[in-house]
Amino acid sequence: MTQPTWRDLTPGQRKAIALLVPLEIALTALAAADLARRPSALVRGRKAAWWPALLVQPAGPIAYLVWGRSR
Repeated sequence: MTQPTWRDLTPGQRKAIALLVPLEIALTALAAADLARRPSALVRGRKAAWWPALLVQPAGPIAYLVWGRSR
């Protein structure tokens, strides 16, 4: 079984990908910028552990933004 190409996708699937990919990139960029600027004392857990977590898409950036930051 081969992986479908862009031409194999329905127009609805193409639109969903076109909307979700930029959102995923924006969430990751936002989480990475926040993690880089936020002092360690305001991060739940170790900052070094959150960096690889940001690569787990899309759960990592969302988890950091929801649970990784202290106020």
